[in-house]
Amino acid sequence: MRYLTSGESHGPQLTVIVEGVPANLEVKVEDINKEMFKRQGGYGRGRRMQIEKDTVEIVSGVRNGYTLGSPITMVVTNDDFTHWRKIMGAAPISDEERENMKRTITKPRPGHADLVGGMKYNHRDLRNVLERSSARETAARVAVGALCKVLLEQLDIEIYSRVVEIGGIKDKDFYDSETFKANLDRNDVRVIDDGIAQAMRDKIDEAKNDGDSIGGVVQVVVENMPVGVGSYVHYDRKLDGRIAQGVVSINAFKGVSFGEGFKAAEKPGSEIQDEILYNTELGYYRGSNHLGGLEGGMSNGMPIIVNGVMKPIPTLYKPLNSVDINTKEDFKATIERSDSCAVPAASIVCEHVVAFEIAKALLEEFQSNHIEQLKQQIIERRQLNIEF
Repeated sequence: MRYLTSGESHGPQLTVIVEGVPANLEVKVEDINKEMFKRQGGYGRGRRMQIEKDTVEIVSGVRNGYTLGSPITMVVTNDDFTHWRKIMGAAPISDEERENMKRTITKPRPGHADLVGGMKYNHRDLRNVLERSSARETAARVAVGALCKVLLEQLDIEIYSRVVEIGGIKDKDFYDSETFKANLDRNDVRVIDDGIAQAMRDKIDEAKNDGDSIGGVVQVVVENMPVGVGSYVHYDRKLDGRIAQGVVSINAFKGVSFGEGFKAAEKPGSEIQDEILYNTELGYYRGSNHLGGLEGGMSNGMPIIVNGVMKPIPTLYKPLNSVDINTKEDFKATIERSDSCAVPAASIVCEHVVAFEIAKALLEEFQSNHIEQLKQQIIERRQLNIEF
């Protein structure tokens, strides 16, 4: 299973092609759009989300509500393109028009792809870099993840997310899964404790008023995962390694951990390994889940817990020092419309990126041309956990 996205932030549309989805999977576009809507929410988002109404159009690979087994193409229209048609259109322009082009960028933003991307691809207008490096591309990735969540649901695998920390303000460590799921979207910062939610809003407002931005930590949980997905045999087949690569590929994500994560470095082995237990109903299970459902690069049947660290967004309304690439003079960096905090939205993006990695690993583990075949293999693997 793989996908390819295309499109610029202010171009006409985002397009994604997904290959490897089994045939006969029931897909409703409204289920995908429900996930797309979640990505647009969250306290601290900028004005762009008031312009866009992200909905997906499926243009191939699905017929009468069911996948065909052929590549699935989805399109997300950028409504804001109407204001950028001359700037971002594909039609050639004259040298005079290029010289007078509005929104040309020559002052790169610290922490963004602008300067290095311009060097690499020889772009003198750094808009050519930021349009593709923008987190707008994650709308297409959420569409892919939403499709994967439909697949996972058919396999009785649940995946959900929350915000753990914003600007140094932390939610409680962990909740039982029922409390977690019952309160997923109770507020606009995606934490469960309402008092903590208000403190986070105040912190976001403070950053916005200062022309600054703040980051945080998000958490994704995958439940009812069959055992043995991934591999200990080769480095590139380890499930935790693949999830980690997916998470840090999200814009502004700078770290990832599993289970208790970096806290494991502070504890003795006797307090961090999860003891193995057995009963005839569950089969093998663990008495705790410090390692986050992963051992030796493989799922062990416990909930997979993924923590992702998002740095503050690099576009600031009180910009940092930079250098104009044409004159080499000191300037303040370019100001672009942006969010003061995108951590709640990033938790949704991270959830869908993990959903893709889980679905991809499952389809590699259980070679299946259609959904019925895949379901049967999952049932057999779950039974193995009892009979082994």
